[in-house]
Amino acid sequence: MSSSADPLSLKKSIDPIRDRILFRKETIAIAESVTSGLLQLAFSMAADAEKFYQGGITAYNIGQKVRHLNIEPIHAMSSNCVSLKVAVEMAIEVSKTFNSDWGIGITGYASPVPESENKLFAYFAIAYKRKIVVAKNIKPKKSNPFSIQLFYAHEVLDEFHTYLNSVE
Repeated sequence: MSSSADPLSLKKSIDPIRDRILFRKETIAIAESVTSGLLQLAFSMAADAEKFYQGGITAYNIGQKVRHLNIEPIHAMSSNCVSLKVAVEMAIEVSKTFNSDWGIGITGYASPVPESENKLFAYFAIAYKRKIVVAKNIKPKKSNPFSIQLFYAHEVLDEFHTYLNSVE
């Protein structure tokens, strides 16, 4: 799917995910950093969101990720809170916090900073019943930070949709 510069483009990605989650009678919660709430926005726009979307949290810095998502602090400090391990912890903890079947966690960089050696990348994880079912790295093409955030959100939604379609 292409990531349009319009955040409403995320809504089209949500409908088939909503249908699968409702069919399965399950729920989802989201923990975000790099996407700053775009995934939460997308899920909240779905028809009948209240029937499957439990909510989410945007924890942008190390202190908030440790406090609200129980991210392991020593690793968090060593990685600037951007690693696959952190994304995994975010996905599992948000599903615990919101008592949901599914949890998604994402962390990364949408603009070049010295901590990332000026590279752009993100890690995301999808948990089901507190077990990780998808965990990946995303590398965008260079663009403006908002377009990169939308790209990340679309990639996560696409991966989630693909995974949902692969399981009964």
